[in-house]
Amino acid sequence: MTIWLTNTATRKKEEFTPLDPQNVRMYVCGPTVYDRAHLGNARPVIVFDVLYRLLRHVYGADHVTYVRNFTDVDDRINETAQKRREAGAEGTLEALIRERSDETISWYHADMDALGALRPDHEPRATQYIDQMIAFIEDLIAKGHAYAAEGHALFAVDSWPEGYGKLSGRSVDDMIAGARVEVAPYKRNPMDFVLWKPSTDDLPGWDSPWGRGRPGWHIECSAMANELLGDTFDIHGGGNDLMFPHHENEIAQRKCAGHGFARYWLHNEMLQVEGKKMSKSLGNFFTVRDLLDQGVPGEVIRFVFLSTHYRKPMDWTEKKREEAEATLRKWRALTDGVEPAEVPFEVVEALSDDLNTAGVISVLHKLAGEGDAAGLLAGAQMVGLLTGDLGGWDTVSVDLSTYADRLASLRETAMQTKDFSAVDAMKTALTEAGVEVRMSKAGVELVPGTGFDAAKLERL
Repeated sequence: MTIWLTNTATRKKEEFTPLDPQNVRMYVCGPTVYDRAHLGNARPVIVFDVLYRLLRHVYGADHVTYVRNFTDVDDRINETAQKRREAGAEGTLEALIRERSDETISWYHADMDALGALRPDHEPRATQYIDQMIAFIEDLIAKGHAYAAEGHALFAVDSWPEGYGKLSGRSVDDMIAGARVEVAPYKRNPMDFVLWKPSTDDLPGWDSPWGRGRPGWHIECSAMANELLGDTFDIHGGGNDLMFPHHENEIAQRKCAGHGFARYWLHNEMLQVEGKKMSKSLGNFFTVRDLLDQGVPGEVIRFVFLSTHYRKPMDWTEKKREEAEATLRKWRALTDGVEPAEVPFEVVEALSDDLNTAGVISVLHKLAGEGDAAGLLAGAQMVGLLTGDLGGWDTVSVDLSTYADRLASLRETAMQTKDFSAVDAMKTALTEAGVEVRMSKAGVELVPGTGFDAAKLERL
């Protein structure tokens, strides 16, 4: 099966040809671990999890290496730890930062596991690769592409005019106009970006040729990718908000240091909520954990994400959530007790066409309609749906009190009129919707059972 991917670097859909089919390598920029992952953070996780599954299917699980980092040195992490210390938390600031990072990473793992995302092969922390970052910066300075100034080391954008801006398709002037450039007297050019910056005595820091300090964000991924995946590798991915400045700066660092880099660049589009950009000011900002705690199954979240192509903006809506849950309940009922067949060709074909997950969902609907439970199960599991790890959520609490009250009222009337036709009709409709009806002297109890389909309750 030939895989086609849209390469941001060339603006074209290209045939994917790995450098070494026995060692397919992918790097995806991971989170800065200072707080819970919001819903938008989950989109690249699911997008590249699907690509990881496809690569493993085509080339073999033992022949794919997936790296996704944790940024655990950052001003926001420091601020969070400082607030904890001010609130009375015991321990040094360094210990509190480590504690916060460990806690946030455990949250991230739990939340992404709940979405059915496979763990990458390597999850390096930036703080584990400080020596490699320092060596990388020294090399850039020696080659004239970076310079030291007032305890900082900065990349000189002017030193690579022929390449800077190619990935995002912007000129340096455009980038200056569209970026929040930090103006500093020690910069030779406003666009020069920090490779190393000084740390005060109370903040995390490491000794370097430029004084005690800590790395800039962009150098972290360049060094970790180089260390774990080699000089040149196959795929680098992330959200399109990282294209500039992060990925643009990564490329500049790697190329000017004399290294190769990724041959294919993939970027997913952003997420909206009910047609609007997610933001705290609009009151539509929430984390993955918020949804999980509200009883939204991780599998439902994953299904909604997969229903939109990764290069299109994705709109999270309550209607989509309800439809996804109803569909998954049907599919789980249809595949209950069934062993998966081989993954249907149409599923792999759709995925191989630039990760057309919306096309996969269409194929799965078709298989379900044809009653091909084994094919449906295999195809769904190919994209991380209907797996055992994500099962069991059909017992999630559903508010059926309105229907229970109505049935109780009909039953009370029937006891007086001796006409139970309305009661029987409602019981039949509830049963067909997968609701278990329990009636006793104490009242009416309705419980969603296997195959529960909320959509079928609408006619009631």
